[in-house]
Amino acid sequence: MTTHVLILCTHNSARSVLSEGMLNHWAAKLGLDVQAHSAGSAPSGRINAFALEALQRAGIDTRAYRSKSWDEFSTDGAPPLSIVITVCDSAAAESCPVFFGGSAGQPVKVHWGYPDPSNAEGGDEGKRRAFELTRQAIGYRMLQLLALPLATMDRAALQAALVEIGRS
Repeated sequence: MTTHVLILCTHNSARSVLSEGMLNHWAAKLGLDVQAHSAGSAPSGRINAFALEALQRAGIDTRAYRSKSWDEFSTDGAPPLSIVITVCDSAAAESCPVFFGGSAGQPVKVHWGYPDPSNAEGGDEGKRRAFELTRQAIGYRMLQLLALPLATMDRAALQAALVEIGRS
């Protein structure tokens, strides 16, 4: 059974997109049945060009990526979510809609904050460097998530493990 992970950031244009890309990339490489999705509470309607560039440099096909609302994941027919991760402080502070989990009920929720690479100084090269470093940091946490025995963990153990990964 596929483990669906939703990654949230306010505008769904940078950190959440990097997270979706890295989790799906590593899951495919490792042959794991995990599917990442990303969304935002106030989607910008476009993905940051530096985020797309960082993912493409990592060998990730971004053609199907789009900025979308978290509302898509709280309706009938949405994938049953096991985990919801917020990656920006403003999204973590917002009141999330009700997301539907599988047979276990509500998904486990956790916050893994990252500074906004869009605010990096140093012009385009500074932003490019910040996006690459953010992509790498996110990729590391996603590998840690994928090392967990997701199919056999109960909610409390999963919550504790995800919080611990967020501290790394």
